[in-house]
Amino acid sequence: MKLFDTYQVGKLNLNNRIVMAPLTRSRAINNIPNALMAKYYQQRASAGLIISEGTSPSPNGIGYPRIPGAYSNEQIEGWKKVADAVHSEGGKIFVQLMHTGRITSKANMPEGSITLAPSSIQAAGEIFTEEGTAPHEMPKAMTLEDIEVTQNEYVQAAKRLVNEAGVDGVELHAANGYLMNQFINPRSNQREDHYGGSVENRTRFVLETAQKVADEIGNDRVGIRISPYGAFNDMQSDYAELDNTFIYLAKELANIEVLYVHVVDQRVAFGAPDFTTDIKKTIKENFKGVVISGGDVNTAEKGEAIIENGLDLVYVGRPFISNPDLVEKLQNNAELVTPDFDTFYTPGEKGYTDY
Repeated sequence: MKLFDTYQVGKLNLNNRIVMAPLTRSRAINNIPNALMAKYYQQRASAGLIISEGTSPSPNGIGYPRIPGAYSNEQIEGWKKVADAVHSEGGKIFVQLMHTGRITSKANMPEGSITLAPSSIQAAGEIFTEEGTAPHEMPKAMTLEDIEVTQNEYVQAAKRLVNEAGVDGVELHAANGYLMNQFINPRSNQREDHYGGSVENRTRFVLETAQKVADEIGNDRVGIRISPYGAFNDMQSDYAELDNTFIYLAKELANIEVLYVHVVDQRVAFGAPDFTTDIKKTIKENFKGVVISGGDVNTAEKGEAIIENGLDLVYVGRPFISNPDLVEKLQNNAELVTPDFDTFYTPGEKGYTDY
């Protein structure tokens, strides 16, 4: 099977074509990566590539309880422990940079931080906090200065993660209703300046940030995650220019020469509606480089089918939570352990490193 073959991605030689998808686990006490997290990722280092849980480049981007950041010395030191642990097992790890934008509650944010978004539009629904659930914050519409500051925060986080923590690269999270996706999607972006309206304008924040990060750490250390047709976190799942939006985005990302594009399929895990076009194929044709995708992959055959359909790497999410030896189990067609949903976001080792 091609799924278990080594695969060259830029300068990285992956041990197989299985990618551990980013999974929010809320174990970073005080938003600092710790020894427990290092053990968790080390246990799963047999994946060809690990993409870490969403990690905020700034205090303003902390959306959930106990998610890690990459904006303080303590956080960078914590990520170094994680990277060293993964590398000790021969693994590769990218840290996903996730600014949650309007998807947050003040209860989850550090003191003095500000909820930012493309437009001052509150997201529907509620978010979990240590005390229960709360409505999403009403965000401040970002000024041009806010945009520049935020982009520079991505750059600084990426620079420190690669140069000081020693991770293999970063993934920019432009999916699942978070800040970058909020710029792309017309439900959350109703700006009237050159960051809103047209396809070119709605993708500008993402492309400018990707270029700045690539200029700082090298384009071969930058990936990006997108979620066309995604409805999670109050996004509009379909709109008139959706295809053109992602065709344009794919072509421009090809010009930047980012390492890969990671396409999220929200239909299973997030209950999103079906795609109305073959958007994964469209993105692959226009990006031409490495494309990661997955969705409901819990057997080697399902993973192989994604590769046979023309994509390059296969992401697997929740099965990795309860099966740290997932690659070996898929190879041997062994039965998978079902994860304990009640411990997905709780602190401590239960349901985290004890499978």
